Amino acid sequence: MSENKKFTEDELEKIVKLRESNAQKITEFGQVELEILLTNQRLEALADAKNKLQEEYVKLQENESDLIKELNNKYGAGTVDIQSGEFIPAKWWFD
Repeated sequence: MSENKKFTEDELEKIVKLRESNAQKITEFGQVELEILLTNQRLEALADAKNKLQEEYVKLQENESDLIKELNNKYGAGTVDIQSGEFIPAKWWFD
């Protein structure tokens, strides 16, 4: 049978430092993975917000187009002076 041998203080210190460094790196990897998870969740939330805004923008464009058609049917082609609220008929070259 072989008898147990004792490590030197220096060897034990190196082993402890290696174990501590290893545990620290594992903790750091966990922190990085958590940051990646949170970042991905934030990116998904931003993508959802973007999609919702795009849908709302398309709806606004449709509403604008409908209003233009309605006003053109009522007043004819032209522009509006927002300050005065007046309709300005379009001038055609043959008018």
